[in-house]
Amino acid sequence: FPQLGASWRLGVAFRPLGVAMSDKTVTLLDYGAGNVQSVYNAIASLGYTVKYVETPGDILQATRLVFPGVGAFGSCVSALKEKGFFDPLQQFLKEDRPFFGICLGMQTLFEGSEESEGVAGLGLLPGRVQRFPNSLGLAIPHIAWSGVAPMLEDPWPLAAPSPRCYFVHSYRVPMPPGGHAPWALACSEYGERYVCAVRRGNCVATQFHPEKSGTAGLDLLRRWLDGRATSPSPTADAPLSPPIAPLPPARRIIACLDVRSNESGDLVVTKGDQYDVKESGKVRNHGKPVALAERYYQEGADEVTFLNITAFREIVLADQPMLDVLRSSAERVFVPLTVGGGIRAYVDKDGKSYSSVEVADAYFRAGADKVSIGSDAVDAARAYFERGRTLDGTTSIECISKKYGRQAVVISIDPRRVYVADKSKTPHSCVEVGLPGGSPVGPNGERFAWYCCTLKGGREDSDVDVVQLAEAMEAMGAGEILLNCINRDGQGTGYELELIRQVKAACSMPVIASSGAGKPEHFADALRPPAENGGGGDAALAAGIFHRQEVPIESVKAYLDEQAKIPVRR
Repeated sequence: FPQLGASWRLGVAFRPLGVAMSDKTVTLLDYGAGNVQSVYNAIASLGYTVKYVETPGDILQATRLVFPGVGAFGSCVSALKEKGFFDPLQQFLKEDRPFFGICLGMQTLFEGSEESEGVAGLGLLPGRVQRFPNSLGLAIPHIAWSGVAPMLEDPWPLAAPSPRCYFVHSYRVPMPPGGHAPWALACSEYGERYVCAVRRGNCVATQFHPEKSGTAGLDLLRRWLDGRATSPSPTADAPLSPPIAPLPPARRIIACLDVRSNESGDLVVTKGDQYDVKESGKVRNHGKPVALAERYYQEGADEVTFLNITAFREIVLADQPMLDVLRSSAERVFVPLTVGGGIRAYVDKDGKSYSSVEVADAYFRAGADKVSIGSDAVDAARAYFERGRTLDGTTSIECISKKYGRQAVVISIDPRRVYVADKSKTPHSCVEVGLPGGSPVGPNGERFAWYCCTLKGGREDSDVDVVQLAEAMEAMGAGEILLNCINRDGQGTGYELELIRQVKAACSMPVIASSGAGKPEHFADALRPPAENGGGGDAALAAGIFHRQEVPIESVKAYLDEQAKIPVRR
């Protein structure tokens, strides 16, 4: 690959490796999928001007190019080719010009991926991207803050040692033969070690999301944007000796904000008691959504989830108040943002129809990283089983997953216990209750219960149980389960461990435990493996105890880290 080329003939000056540039402009390649707004916001927060690629020529004119990618490998390559971006991007890379790829933007640098057989990548780096093996028994997608360990003597632009960063992916770059290659910049671990960052000349790319990795990610972007102060040494690409082991994946602590309008029509953060958000006839008001989201980011929340519990479905999509909340939050909060409520097809008051993908598009463009789907998922699961476990490709889950990738789709389940005296008398999957430290027996001494998936915020029951829903959602392409429990909501007595175990056993998706946290020990109970009498959750979410500042996020993490010995990001 030539170090200089057509870029000079085009009159574009770019920074050879090791020379800082004074130009403060960054070009962002948006091919139409994913949350590029967060990348824009992260770069802008560092004092740089960001412009989007609008034509193929914009790529060749760029002094710095950032390429964030999400979704499927084949869909990404197809979109690049349809827009005429593939060839100029390949030329940009061959000319060794400043490039930063993120997630799928790193994977496309390789020759291909087993995710999309027969589809050629950009071919800058040798090898193929592969899925995490099923034999490892891992939750897929991998969603966690994981360690990043430099593998080269010169780790630039990484820090050494590097803190944990935010990962969300199902495919990875295997370690090179012998454990070293001059382009393999860093590794991480999830059941096995794999390459999580690459560097070749002026091309740098990461499997993790620096724009969602808090101050650590912003610092990484700043170092790359500012460039090196001096040229690299001749041994910059030599293997690091002795090698560094990456930190293990951390369990996530998520702050949840239930958002709805109050009596004055203002958006406020509220909290229910078994889903009842009113007290003395008025909506409980814990503050403004954006201010609380920023506070939780500063306090160390690993993710922030907005659940829009009124959904504003009577308002035209372009005017939805939640879009403004997301835009403002994404400018201040550099960890993942999830939004739920109203992610479905609907018709507005003027008769205009919107598909679920169009609604999701708007949320992603405003700054969401993931969308959460509730009642629609129950209806979709019921239809899936009525068709004999057959997909029809029309559900919101399938359509959004196809465009944005399964990691972008969270299924929010609102189950309640249904007690039975004899589990053989119901077709539903039951758990035993009344065990020491577990959920109570039924009102008539029943020792078994199944979990009924409710609709409309718990106001309507269904005949779908949580095991059926988890199985259907995994088949449809969902990436994560947000597992609430109406019986536990607002009670502060701990998470429903039987429920968490049951759903974890029914699917391979990550499961977020929700409802019932009252003290740090409850988080540990939800996150410990079942073999240690825990729930086995991949993350734990809380709302009221954080809103009321009864238990600070740092206190939860300190307990998990120091007492329970559960890895967390601190």
